Amino acid sequence: MDLRVNAYREQSSDQGSAPTEEMSSFARHVYALLERTEYRRCESGEDFENIYRLRYNSYRMNSLVPESASRMVHDHFDELPNCHTFGIYVDDRLVSTLRLHNVSAEMPMSPALSVYQDLLTPRLAAGEVFIDPSRFAVDVEWSRVYPPIPYITLRLAGMACFHFNAPFCISMIREDHAAFYKRIYRARAIGDARPYGGVINCFALLYQADVLAIKNETYARFPFFKSTPMEQRLMFGKPPKGELAPLTILPTAKYYREAA
Repeated sequence: MDLRVNAYREQSSDQGSAPTEEMSSFARHVYALLERTEYRRCESGEDFENIYRLRYNSYRMNSLVPESASRMVHDHFDELPNCHTFGIYVDDRLVSTLRLHNVSAEMPMSPALSVYQDLLTPRLAAGEVFIDPSRFAVDVEWSRVYPPIPYITLRLAGMACFHFNAPFCISMIREDHAAFYKRIYRARAIGDARPYGGVINCFALLYQADVLAIKNETYARFPFFKSTPMEQRLMFGKPPKGELAPLTILPTAKYYREAA
């Protein structure tokens, strides 16, 4: 049975337009790459093995993990019920991966929470909800061919914030990568440098991005981050009882337009 889901189809007549001439050249390049992109929810052992290997190869290039006979990187956070792991495919080739945890008082489990429990637990107790992206990994060779891969990958983080009604996206970020997150998501440091759990030779700071800033600023500068509620449900929602979850979701950014 073909489980491929085309999220473009469930659009009303109020569809957004394709990239315009006024749009930046960079945005047009990202849109062009999105045309060839598929997001795949990891549901099977084979999918997970491919992603664990991609993590290993990417992290070994930066000496972030020791050599391993299995050539895989995974941990207990991958098994949590609030974990969502995705592979990003371009022309049917796995080019990147991202893992996200939706964190709340009912589900107080994620990589960032394990390191910054003292800072985040009181906020969870007060009713706050977070999205915690982690295990971002990119195929190094393909990232040279397609520089926008980090953008089409991290698009998932903002999408998760809106689906789960989380006002903040928190993540542990290496200082040498912080400029990217500040520029894209207006992220700001809220925690001191601490060892990044699960890797070696690495310290990270806790950063926080405000979802309102994503909507008001990021969307204006990078419209390809937009997504429809339908795409968000396909990415993160649980299917009705007796139905299988979609394994492949096509991005809707090109056809999205907010109601006036």
